[in-house]
Amino acid sequence: MNDVGFDLPPKAAPEVVAGWNDLADRVCGELARAGLPAHRGDRDAGPQNRPGADVHVDPLADGGVFVDWRTDEELTAAVVELFAKGIDYADPPPVVRHHRDVHQFMQEALLGILASAGFQVEKPDPHTYGSAVYVKDTRS
Repeated sequence: MNDVGFDLPPKAAPEVVAGWNDLADRVCGELARAGLPAHRGDRDAGPQNRPGADVHVDPLADGGVFVDWRTDEELTAAVVELFAKGIDYADPPPVVRHHRDVHQFMQEALLGILASAGFQVEKPDPHTYGSAVYVKDTRS
């Protein structure tokens, strides 16, 4: 039997991940203080894909804290169903445009709210992280 080697990226050191978890908890708290539904998608028990701000830690060495906006299951399911049937990407159906727009608007809102709360934030690579927000830490 051949040993198949996978070139997996290294995970961050445990103390680094612990710091990210602390940061993620603070981010979740600040979003809740701003009135947004926020949860730790990587830690909280309960249903997956709850609507609102999904704060999570990517434990890979180049990971960190990310915030994704989750729409309600009804909107998400409608979009997924249309994608399964096939759509014209140059002229997507209104519900697909609406879903895309909600994510873009919420990314901008999350960037602004978290920056206002004192966090360093940026848009990560959209091909890897979609419309998520990357949170570095609080400003000095």
